[in-house]
Amino acid sequence: MLSANELKTYITNVIACEYIAVIGDDGQHFEAVIVSSSFEGRNMVQQHQLVYQALGDRMRSEIHALSMRTFTPEAWQADGNRV
Repeated sequence: MLSANELKTYITNVIACEYIAVIGDDGQHFEAVIVSSSFEGRNMVQQHQLVYQALGDRMRSEIHALSMRTFTPEAWQADGNRV
């Protein structure tokens, strides 16, 4: 069973994150807030695609659902750093 910490590690091994929080306690359904300068110049769909690419085949096999909010550092500041 996949843990939230493992999912966080999978993401941060590929994407440099200024902030990341991942929650989920059933091993298949997760929520994440990800702040990365890698998202700059990308729309929300492209940001999410970048995360999905980082997770690779795990999205098909280990992870049933991932709800995420992605931000550039600037957008995160404007949003008030709300989790």
